[in-house]
Amino acid sequence: GYFYSRWRKCIWSSHDLSDIVFIDNYIFNKDVFIQFNSTVGKYVGYTKHGVYNAQLYNNNTGILQSERAQVETVCKYNADIDQQTITDKS
Repeated sequence: GYFYSRWRKCIWSSHDLSDIVFIDNYIFNKDVFIQFNSTVGKYVGYTKHGVYNAQLYNNNTGILQSERAQVETVCKYNADIDQQTITDKS
């Protein structure tokens, strides 16, 4: 069979969340074939199919704006909640 997944994550190490990064991986049969990284600001393809899709997604300003907005709307919002929970316990 075939295995497809999408793995999205937020990574940060500072208490003020100034270094937060959003990564959105598209995975087929355990190999990442395309990735959006908020530090890079665009999609990068790692296979022939991934490069093709990265070009399509990077030429669509709506998709890029939506992915770039994830840092604020998803990552910082949830990281702030996590950070407060951690600091309240210490």
